[in-house]
Amino acid sequence: MFALRGREALKEAGITHVVSVLRLPLDKALFENYEHKVIEVDDVEDENLLEHFTSSNKFISEALKAEGAVLIHCAMGKSRSATILAAYLMATRRIAPNLALGLIERARPIVEPNPGFMKQLELYHEMNYTDVVEDHPLYQRWIYLQDVEMSNAAGRAPERVHFRDAEATVGKITQVKEGETPAEKGEIELRCKKCRRTLATSASLTPHIPKLAQNALPKQQCSHHFLEPLLWMKDELSKGEISGKLECPKCQSKVGSYAWQGLRCSCGDWVVPGISVARGKVDEVRVKL
Repeated sequence: MFALRGREALKEAGITHVVSVLRLPLDKALFENYEHKVIEVDDVEDENLLEHFTSSNKFISEALKAEGAVLIHCAMGKSRSATILAAYLMATRRIAPNLALGLIERARPIVEPNPGFMKQLELYHEMNYTDVVEDHPLYQRWIYLQDVEMSNAAGRAPERVHFRDAEATVGKITQVKEGETPAEKGEIELRCKKCRRTLATSASLTPHIPKLAQNALPKQQCSHHFLEPLLWMKDELSKGEISGKLECPKCQSKVGSYAWQGLRCSCGDWVVPGISVARGKVDEVRVKL
């Protein structure tokens, strides 16, 4: 922030564009001679910087193509501005977050994005630096989990739910008819024991690393399959309830339950959000290739 008052130094550096990454009143006079982009965010872990990566990358790229130079600043030049620059380096050089930050540290050793921003850089890397961030399934799931976390803190159900089977391919969302759960070759299907309706595939299972409860037997299986939200659950999950029961959409038999604040598995692990079907209510069937 203080660098903006060193007009002579900025002139010598050939600065033509400025990116301000902070939520503070700015003295417009400081930016009169520059192309200026403002990203209004606070340096807190739950702030969404990821949604700004595409526009900031474009702004920086266009400045450099015009043979300009860009100053990226926040309040301390440590977290927010470093994250924006790291995202640009990642996208243009196709490198991981640690490598991008390593390049920045050579010039400014104090850079240290907060843990929330680091997670967003890692997610951006997993998304292969897409230009269409908000349409990407990984981004949508991250937003959904952020909403679940905030909703749990407020003691309410999330306002929006990300349905796993609304995805066709990574990076693209397509319309899927309600009641359909696409089977995937070589995957496991979970089918209702009573009517044989497919309820889920292994692609919709929530990553869950079982751990032994105090009195559990070493080879005891978890008694539930934890799932991501699926379209057949939509009516129930859209009620705005904190918890409830899940019924098979075909035969209406009870197959599981959900609790946005989480459920404890029989293995002792706590899964948030807790959306599960009982292992005894479904058959596991391997789909033939």
